[in-house]
Amino acid sequence: MIPFTKKYSPKALKEVIGQDDAVKELKDFVTNFKKQKKKALLLYGPSGVGKTSSVYAIANELNHELIEVNASDSRNKDQIMQKVGSAAKQYSLFGTSKIILIDEIDGLAGNKDRGGLATLTKLIGESAFPIVFTIQNPWDYKFNSLKKKCTLVQYGPLDPNDMVKVLMYVCKQDSIKYDESVLKGLCRRSGGDCRAALNDLEMLSSGTKEVTKESLQELEDRSREESMPNALLRVFKSTDPKIAISAFDSVKEDIDQQFLWIDENLPHEYDKSKDLARAYDKISKADVFKRRIRRWQHWRFLIYVNALLTAGVAVSKDEKYKKFVKYKPTGRILKLWWAKQKSLKKKAIAAKIASKTHASVRDVVKDMEYFKLIFKKNKEMGMAISEYLDLDKDEVAWLKK
Repeated sequence: MIPFTKKYSPKALKEVIGQDDAVKELKDFVTNFKKQKKKALLLYGPSGVGKTSSVYAIANELNHELIEVNASDSRNKDQIMQKVGSAAKQYSLFGTSKIILIDEIDGLAGNKDRGGLATLTKLIGESAFPIVFTIQNPWDYKFNSLKKKCTLVQYGPLDPNDMVKVLMYVCKQDSIKYDESVLKGLCRRSGGDCRAALNDLEMLSSGTKEVTKESLQELEDRSREESMPNALLRVFKSTDPKIAISAFDSVKEDIDQQFLWIDENLPHEYDKSKDLARAYDKISKADVFKRRIRRWQHWRFLIYVNALLTAGVAVSKDEKYKKFVKYKPTGRILKLWWAKQKSLKKKAIAAKIASKTHASVRDVVKDMEYFKLIFKKNKEMGMAISEYLDLDKDEVAWLKK
């Protein structure tokens, strides 16, 4: 049985929904490849919005051979050269052109990726065919060298109304009885991820050929993510480690956010200084393990981080507190955390400036306001700097803000 995501994937670019500007840039890049200044395209945006499917669509539309490699599976130099190296330089037996798709390069650049990212960057200059990369977050500094050789194209989240039309089309083609409000519910639930919505539709209609409000409710009940306040209840209002240790199993927040939630609410919950001291001791130990994970990629330590944050904090108190505390997300610390995430683009630009000016990235970041002022006040100089640094249009737009 063919999955809906494959069975109803776009066969031509006109079938790709909600990404008109991005699709136009993709088509221009492939059809006019020999005239392109940069020989690779970097499609970025959230999952399930059409990045990979649009590459398949244009390959089918132009009758090009598609060579696909998932960067998460082929991570080091030898694996990449084995799958892409010769294909990037030689025409196929039938003389047809090719498109080389390197999917999900977010998975690259860990300690196991020996030379993988550098090999891909080198292949761009050697390839006789267009290379297209897909990524969710291109602003990580580790992709700076690759980005210099790529044109960036953004794919935005899909409009739920556009997604509903796709689901209605699939239902009609597959003879599935549907309630339009249920399809709208599936689209809202997916958060702009069309792939996720199609997977949910297929699961709900399997066997019955029908999607109902009741089936949608059952799906939501089964997969509803536990909220952080409810998870914190299991940690703060229990002294049983068996209850507390699974508190974060179903929450969507990552480890960093779990730390911030506990740090914000712990002083409001634990009144006794000894309880508070023991709890913070557990949090500090969890932070040590987290740093070891990031530094040495020792992911087996993740179980210790979770145990210390949940069961460790729970057993730090002598008895349960009976008072009511309304748990809330952190204020100042969380703002600092988000500011760090937003500064990735700033650091990426600073790294380009630093490489040309023989300065440190830290010093360039300090002087970034001067560069922004140049781009705002002197267009000609800004354009010259942009060409010299090989900035993409998003980076130029950031400097002009």
